[in-house]
Amino acid sequence: MTTDDHHPSPPFGRALCAMVTPFTGSGALDLDGAQRLADRLVSAGCDGLVLSGTTGESPTTTDAEKSALVAAVREAVGSRAALVAGVGTADTRHTVELALAAEKAGADGLLVVAPYYSRPPQDALEAHFREVADACGLPLALYDIPGRTGTRIEPDTLVRLAGHPRIVAVKDCSYDLLGTQKVLARTGLAYYAGCDEQILALYAVGAAGYVSTVANVVPGLFRAVLDAFDAGDTRGAARLQRRALALIEPMMAAGLPGTVTTKALLGALGLPSGPVRAPLRPADRETTEDLVSAYRELTAGADQFQA
Repeated sequence: MTTDDHHPSPPFGRALCAMVTPFTGSGALDLDGAQRLADRLVSAGCDGLVLSGTTGESPTTTDAEKSALVAAVREAVGSRAALVAGVGTADTRHTVELALAAEKAGADGLLVVAPYYSRPPQDALEAHFREVADACGLPLALYDIPGRTGTRIEPDTLVRLAGHPRIVAVKDCSYDLLGTQKVLARTGLAYYAGCDEQILALYAVGAAGYVSTVANVVPGLFRAVLDAFDAGDTRGAARLQRRALALIEPMMAAGLPGTVTTKALLGALGLPSGPVRAPLRPADRETTEDLVSAYRELTAGADQFQA
């Protein structure tokens, strides 16, 4: 099923933000801050939010916190945006438990990363995803990020999994444009670019949209990239994508995790963020000042890009 001849119908919207999980100054879950941030992101053009992903510090939040976050954000945004809950762990049984809890809390879909560290072979990986998909009633996006997990979801595995009625999407951080196109050509899976620098490139070959960390601070920028492309202004889309490099590089490619840089910048802008949880450590003052400078330069005269 397609919205046109180029892009699959997006099951969770097309402009998704991988939202940070705000904490209080003491490090507790800040549900009020999460609601305010979610409302701001949706009002600025995000039609989907990914909660408790890597950017949302899922490794250091409890199961109860994950459920509370989904419920609170659902209350804040209502039906204005799709909520995709990150439930992936290295343990199939635990992943199923989180999936059921997210469904109960009000999520619209699930983001399930390949099990990390144990490096299961492809047949075991396929069985893992099928067990999660069989256990609940929500649609799944599979998260392919071998640089973090140590395990690739191979294109042939994705093609087989596409036959499951609840496996509908892929968040793609594989850095394998050939493999991505092979799956797009052979399945109806909706692909979401998971690496901000690849949003336009993947959209141009048929992706449904993106899941962006940088969108926490410039929620309208990448939506403008897609809008320009859809309007036939491919040069304009390319200019906007290149313009975004001013923030993509310091936030995502300067040696610090995106969670750290995003929270530093949000905090400096007076937006809900709070500290990161250990083992992550906050950005230093110089890094934060550089991020603010890059943000100010990018958004100068472009109110629609601002957080």
